[in-house]
Amino acid sequence: MIKVQNLSYSYPQKDLYKKVSFTIEDDAHCALIGTNGTGKSTLLDLLMDPEEYLYDGKIIIDNTDRIGYVSQFSQLDPKEDMTVFQYISHEFVKHEQKLFDFYKEMETAADLEKVFEEYQKELDEWNAIDGESYEINIKKQLKLAGLQKLEEQKISSLSGGEFKLVQVIKEMMLSPRFLIMDEPDVFLDFKHLNALRNLINAHKGTLLIITHNRYLLNHCFNKILHMENMDVQEFDGTYTEYNYELLSMKIDLEEAAAADQAEIDRQSKILEKSRARATAMDNASLGRAVHARQTIVDRLKARKTKAPFVDIKQPEIYFELEHEVADENILELTDYSVAFDEQLLEHVNFEMKPSEHVAIVGSNGTGKTTMLCEIFENKKDTIRISEDAKVGMFSQITGSLYDNGKTLLEIFEEKGFSTKSDIEDYLKKYGFEGDTLGQKVSELSGGEKDLFQLAVLSLEKANFLLLDEPTGHLDVYAQIALEKVISEYKGAILMVSHDYYTVANCMDAVLLVEDNTVRRMSIRKFRQMIYANHFDKDYLLLEQKKKETETRIQQLLRANEFETAKDLMEILEEIIKKMKPLRSLS
Repeated sequence: MIKVQNLSYSYPQKDLYKKVSFTIEDDAHCALIGTNGTGKSTLLDLLMDPEEYLYDGKIIIDNTDRIGYVSQFSQLDPKEDMTVFQYISHEFVKHEQKLFDFYKEMETAADLEKVFEEYQKELDEWNAIDGESYEINIKKQLKLAGLQKLEEQKISSLSGGEFKLVQVIKEMMLSPRFLIMDEPDVFLDFKHLNALRNLINAHKGTLLIITHNRYLLNHCFNKILHMENMDVQEFDGTYTEYNYELLSMKIDLEEAAAADQAEIDRQSKILEKSRARATAMDNASLGRAVHARQTIVDRLKARKTKAPFVDIKQPEIYFELEHEVADENILELTDYSVAFDEQLLEHVNFEMKPSEHVAIVGSNGTGKTTMLCEIFENKKDTIRISEDAKVGMFSQITGSLYDNGKTLLEIFEEKGFSTKSDIEDYLKKYGFEGDTLGQKVSELSGGEKDLFQLAVLSLEKANFLLLDEPTGHLDVYAQIALEKVISEYKGAILMVSHDYYTVANCMDAVLLVEDNTVRRMSIRKFRQMIYANHFDKDYLLLEQKKKETETRIQQLLRANEFETAKDLMEILEEIIKKMKPLRSLS
């Protein structure tokens, strides 16, 4: 069990938590969510190495000797010569050798009791990780993740997605009681994301996972920790159920706010009349009455403040174009190919219209990002971009396009802003305020770096956007905001993405990378393919009904029709109940 009591922690330039408390019970599968830059990764660091930090409050972790950890920034060592099986089993083999050494030592030890104590400690650790069955357990986990064919493959030859799954398996086996993962889903393709879901749902111990991935959030986890505004809200239940509770709370808050506004309007009219009368009559007692009335209005306005977990402001992302492209096609690839140690893509042919939104989808390591970068560089005869095109690029790696050593203020000064105030007003739309503006790009969180890139890209007013995994680190609210602006954008977009929801919500077509080339398909056919492979049919129908009902409720809230919205909430609750048993099947 993990208990955090009255935790407070600050950076020199930013308060992260103020008297935060929560409990994670044994064997819970807990998702840690929240907007970018709220301190989620820092909280994981505090849990793993509390002695390294100066904080107020208590952190209590029971019944675990080892906390496992999977980082979002894991790197594969190209010189690593182990096979996949050897890599996962390495620590087990070391434990096994220690036990064998103790057997030998006990045969000749003068102080047998002391040696036996050390042996018993090692044996307890061995039993805690089910050491006797490690070989068969590794094979089971690899099969569960669909990686059984890689057992004897060199670890250095794996794709990034395959290596991430192998890391997850290794840590799950070595730390079965408590495992922390920081965005393990980042850049995983659909196949590997589904494998990660299977590993999470089959795990028997406690999990604490930072994720913004809507597929995982909707299909894993029985507890939610939501971090916003230096506080944490704790919810026992699924992500879908949590969103239902937030929507229910929002109805109550907006109904109360509407009633307050009506009363504010009524009191304000009385206040205006009283103030005019007091001024005309120069009467002290009327002046005191005006002051009392003003106090009532001020209190009513203060009460309208929204709860921090309900009224979450999305970033105001926007893309504009300086001019449209007159050519029939903005991009043409003719017999394009790319290779490194092996052929990645060959005989690629496709074209794009000036207003098309096209996603490039495929397995990890198939050349998608390389193709996007070479289109941006535009140095090959097999690539033709319209002369009217103004191309903007979003990269997975922020440092490849911008100087990570500069502050946000310095970079935006170089972008032509005349005053610091103008920069502050602009970056506030993207969630950057206060001391954050003085931070170097390298000091930002992964999601903040992505928002920073989008803020820069917006200034370019390009009519052809190349986006490489733009939702990789964005929180759910920013993902939705980005999907909206992509849908409304009048220019062309070519986007590499593994995010099913983003592709399905705002793309016109898909380029599917397979067999060293690309195949164009409609978004309807893409949805059908994904549905067949990764979703239960009944679940999808219910999810569509859920989305339609939630949209209708939001419309009713904007019209202040609160009673009708509450009636629909009952229908929504029934839909969610039907979805729950299908969640693990889809």
